[in-house]
Amino acid sequence: MTLVTDTASLSALCDRLARERYVAVDTEFMRDKTYYAKLCLVQLAGADEAVAVDTLAPGIDLAPLYALMANPDVLKVFHAARQDVEIFVHQADAVPAPLFDTQIAAMVCGFGDAVSYDRLVRGLTGVKLDKTSRFTDWSHRPLSSRQIEYALADVIHLRPAYEKLHRKLEKTGRLEWLSEEMAVLTDTATYKVPPEQSWRRLKIRSTKPKFLTVLRELAAWREREAQARDVPRNRILRDDALVDVAAQTPQTPEELARSRAFNRDSAGGKTGRAILDAVAAALALPKDQWPTLPDQDDAPQGRQPVADLLRVLLKIKCDEHDVAPKLIASSDDLDAIASNDDADVPALKGWRLEVFGSAALAVKHGRLGLVFDPANDRVRLVDVST
Repeated sequence: MTLVTDTASLSALCDRLARERYVAVDTEFMRDKTYYAKLCLVQLAGADEAVAVDTLAPGIDLAPLYALMANPDVLKVFHAARQDVEIFVHQADAVPAPLFDTQIAAMVCGFGDAVSYDRLVRGLTGVKLDKTSRFTDWSHRPLSSRQIEYALADVIHLRPAYEKLHRKLEKTGRLEWLSEEMAVLTDTATYKVPPEQSWRRLKIRSTKPKFLTVLRELAAWREREAQARDVPRNRILRDDALVDVAAQTPQTPEELARSRAFNRDSAGGKTGRAILDAVAAALALPKDQWPTLPDQDDAPQGRQPVADLLRVLLKIKCDEHDVAPKLIASSDDLDAIASNDDADVPALKGWRLEVFGSAALAVKHGRLGLVFDPANDRVRLVDVST
């Protein structure tokens, strides 16, 4: 049996898998027309079987699946788990746990930033996966045998990939390096961003508090509206239009009609009125409730050259320790370290401090230098503290 379409079969499958040490998990979903991902298929692989669960089958109850995902005695192995986990959080209000993400493990093992599943499998097992069905319509029924075969490959080969990664992590003593990342993935707050915080995902140029306040209210309105109607955010209002309205701060339909995304009729309609209400609510807030962002012009003088040095250092250290740079520090983290020795960033804590952070501070304060070694055609570190 490779496709489960009824509750009784699903319950029996989950009972068998509940006796496993770990289960490989993957999902297929559609999200182009909805706010929340539409779960179409869940693939599960134990030691002796790999099965796809048709989550759209008429009358099927997914409670046994959710119970398996919550079983503390069974490790759930995903690759690039965040989107999969978000679906389970939305549908079952719980994160599958305990959890292991092979993409993050691969970063710790030197496979680079955000390695793809097919590349990871090929690198660890030598198997070249057929990805021609990647963009298929998973909501269409019936599913073809080719679709099912493609979907099951994503968990069949995940098991040996996990085992090889796990052995390497044990051998190198790096299992604890994953704990912080897994803690983020298993925290439900990771997947439940309040609408009032949705403005932070937007690309903006201005840091003026008035603009940010209006933008925050507009983004929160759009987020709630998209959730209520279960449609993509841009179906409500595109990002660029949202930013444009926040910059204009219209207070009448006539003013709103001057924005690129509106005309006289739409500005006076239901959406137009909701937008004007959000702008008015933002402008009515006392200034001590306005959000702020650091002004880039206020950055400490000389920070950029230091940050550039830290980027080179990060590459050197990650090559030395065979770990992905993205797991150590982001570009913003490097800028923060360049500005502040006590920056609240992961790179200055725990194992990252040992691998990179201490050296970063030494470079910043002139105790450690970077020089090009022509004999070996590489940049190396030299102690310049004496």
